[in-house]
Amino acid sequence: MTDQELKDLVASLAISQAKTDEQLKELKASNQRMEMLLENIANNQGDITEEFFYNANDQGDVAEEFFYNSLENKMNLGGIHYDFIDQNWKRSNKALCDEFDIIMVNGKDIAIIEVKYKAHEKDLEKLLTKKQENFKELFPIYKDYNHHLALASFYMPPELKEKALENNVIVLQRKGDVMETFLPKNP
Repeated sequence: MTDQELKDLVASLAISQAKTDEQLKELKASNQRMEMLLENIANNQGDITEEFFYNANDQGDVAEEFFYNSLENKMNLGGIHYDFIDQNWKRSNKALCDEFDIIMVNGKDIAIIEVKYKAHEKDLEKLLTKKQENFKELFPIYKDYNHHLALASFYMPPELKEKALENNVIVLQRKGDVMETFLPKNP
């Protein structure tokens, strides 16, 4: 290789290296912009996701409060009088953990009430299988009680209501006068 060929080769390598350095610089800047964009999306997605779950929980809380207050007022369900009512029973053992929205008990009957803002077929299936089985395992003290299942919801499709009733599940829905008035002490 001649001196000139060597000089030309070194010059072309220098030019190629400069182009590569420029491309790497552009790629690095592009990656930084992409990272900032992804971070921004992640931050906004977190806000959207958080707001979605807060709203979903809020609706569920509203439904639970409504049905709990309505049942507490009368202490009757399906023609059976209950001595006490409680909500959000949580229990776990080594292998199992579950929560039950509303429970009503008397000396021989226990009602397990699953509350949904809008009921779906999967909610009924879960109540009939998982919830009922988990309750029996987590609360063995009630094994000799008559177990009654109920699905409470602000909205339930007619076919789901029919299916629940066919499976001996009590259905609770809003109807009629559901308002209570509280007056200020100093009007």
